[in-house]
Amino acid sequence: MASRCVWRYFVPDLDRHIPRCKQRGIFNRIIPLSLCLLACFLAAASSRAESSPTLTVAAASDLQFAMAEIAPAFEKATGSIVKVSFGASGSFVAQITAGAPFDLFFSADESYPKRLIEAGLGVPESFYRYATGRLILWVPKDSPIDVEKEGMQALLHPTVRRIAIANPAHAPYGKAAVAALQYSGLYDRVQSRLVLGENISQAAQFVQSGNAEIGLLSLSHASAASLKDRGRFWLVPADAYPLLHQAVVILKRSGEASLAQSLIDFIKGKEGRAILERYGFMIPSETK
Repeated sequence: MASRCVWRYFVPDLDRHIPRCKQRGIFNRIIPLSLCLLACFLAAASSRAESSPTLTVAAASDLQFAMAEIAPAFEKATGSIVKVSFGASGSFVAQITAGAPFDLFFSADESYPKRLIEAGLGVPESFYRYATGRLILWVPKDSPIDVEKEGMQALLHPTVRRIAIANPAHAPYGKAAVAALQYSGLYDRVQSRLVLGENISQAAQFVQSGNAEIGLLSLSHASAASLKDRGRFWLVPADAYPLLHQAVVILKRSGEASLAQSLIDFIKGKEGRAILERYGFMIPSETK
């Protein structure tokens, strides 16, 4: 009965055209054929995926949204596959040192790629400073805190019980946040209220979810669609913390060094620069 109902959806008045005794036979032949065609399609797709060159990329969390545009654009231009993992830059250094099989490392702090080069794990000539990140103070849209007017003093607002930052032990934005707090003379006053995200993305989630009332985040997160219309921010002055110069390096164990360099070149190009700028990154003058 169920078979006849499904088949009638495609062929109205089936009983009038084909004797009921034959309907089951027709339907039973169509189902295996459809499954066979689906299996062939999936096998072909799998074969194409296996034959396509693949880049495995470790990227700082502040690149999460920019890479969501960069990777597909590069894949379309090259026919390659780009697999990106996001996290804290310092954590990736530990993973890479332990043998993690990445081809490329995009760091939120250029000191980390330099450290890998010094350790003999990075290709020196591939080192490239692709952007400079910016630190902001962010609150949800419905917050009573006038962060645009108060600046760092907003951290002392009576409604602030928790302040989200990335973990300064291994996240460059966390180190920048601590430096900015010290520069403004507020670190000792607010230290007990700091909640640490594993990386800048998790710090942003803390504020977005209400687990913190305010956060020191990256401008790239505030520029993303998921946060852009959901909050307000104040740009922390650049002299309040060490500049977040961000750099990339190809890892020596990569089996796709040529393709990895092509991705770096793509980011150096007009399309790559435009995407980074759209997410609040400053582009080094030599790339313009």
